[in-house]
Amino acid sequence: MKSTGTAYLLFFLLFGTHYAYLGKWGWQFLFWITLGGLGIWDFIDIFTIPSKVNGHNAKIFMQIEEIEKRERNDEQARQMAMISAVKGN
Repeated sequence: MKSTGTAYLLFFLLFGTHYAYLGKWGWQFLFWITLGGLGIWDFIDIFTIPSKVNGHNAKIFMQIEEIEKRERNDEQARQMAMISAVKGN
């Protein structure tokens, strides 16, 4: 999970390393090469960092939910196999 506060700190204190923090290295290098879009990109990012962090965290939540769903299905299949094995004996 990523924090909006940390992303803002990186944005202001370490020359916009907020993209690296979110794992977007391609965008990070582009940000550095263009010097933050000559300030335009900087200005836009001030307002869009929260949505970028929320989008990143939403992807993580979706992955966690998918893993939990798969684990529940696997556990249910194991339980059904055990019931079938017990009934078969």
